[in-house]
Amino acid sequence: MKVKCFDENSEKELEVKINAFLSTIVGDIIDIKYEVAIGIQGEDQIYCFSALILYSE
Repeated sequence: MKVKCFDENSEKELEVKINAFLSTIVGDIIDIKYEVAIGIQGEDQIYCFSALILYSE
């Protein structure tokens, strides 16, 4: 079993990176964990979109 982690500032960036990675996997995808974190810095909201993919080759 292997893992691949992704961490991006927007959902679209995360989607592009994950789709590119998934197209390279020859084995099976076991699970995908997705999470969103929001932080506040001054008056700005900072988003962190992340995913962990468990897979086997």
